[in-house]
Order: sequence, then C-alpha cells, then structure tokens
Amino acid sequence: QLQASGGGLVQAGGSLRLSCTASGRTFSDYAMGWFRQAPGKERELVAALSRGGSVKFYADSVKGRFTISRDNAKNTVYLQMNSLKPEDTAVYCCAAAHTVTGAVVRTAVGYNSWGQGTLVTVSS
Repeated sequence: QLQASGGGLVQAGGSLRLSCTASGRTFSDYAMGWFRQAPGKERELVAALSRGGSVKFYADSVKGRFTISRDNAKNTVYLQMNSLKPEDTAVYCCAAAHTVTGAVVRTAVGYNSWGQGTLVTVSS
C-alpha cells in the first residue's frame, strides 16, 4: 500500500514536497516513480528513482526544478518541487515497481502498485 501526501495550493514560484510511504513490502526491492495527470491531459511520468536511489529520471518539463529522493529506512519516497508553475497543476501519484535491477522504470505498465493521488494546485 502506498500513501501519498503533501499536495496543496501554492503560488507560482513556490515549493512543495510530496511524500509517499509504503507499507507491507520490502521497500528497497522497488523502483519508485511519481506521475501526474492534469485535467484533460494524459498521465505523465514526472520523475523516477532506482531501488538504491542512485539512478534518476526526470521529465524535461521538470528538470532543474524537481528532485526525487528516497529514504529506504523510512519506506518513503519524496518529490521536492521548486519554482512551481501553473502548468504543474495536476493530481500527483506515486507508484512502485518491483525490480531486480538498478534501473529506473519509465513506463506506467512497469509499475505494480499505485498510491492515491494528491492534488497540487499552482496559482498564477
């Protein structure tokens, strides 16, 4: 089970940190990802992280502004979002992919478990 939190309303230029805590699994066996879906748009992968945290992927739209990290001791993955823009407004969702490799998982079909979404609204 994945539990996401940290969404909210923020002004453009502001910051938020999303958290996603896993239970009932060996967290370090899973690559993690954050997806988002804005109204009328398809779901997109925002950031992904390997099991050990050494390999990261970011969508071009968030590079340099968002940072994904994990604390395996706390079974938690984070998404630090800085310099937020109105176009970042979306429902953000975390996902877990069981894997035996050190790679990131870049497609939604590769993820086994999904958390509930948390809404991020960025006002202009």
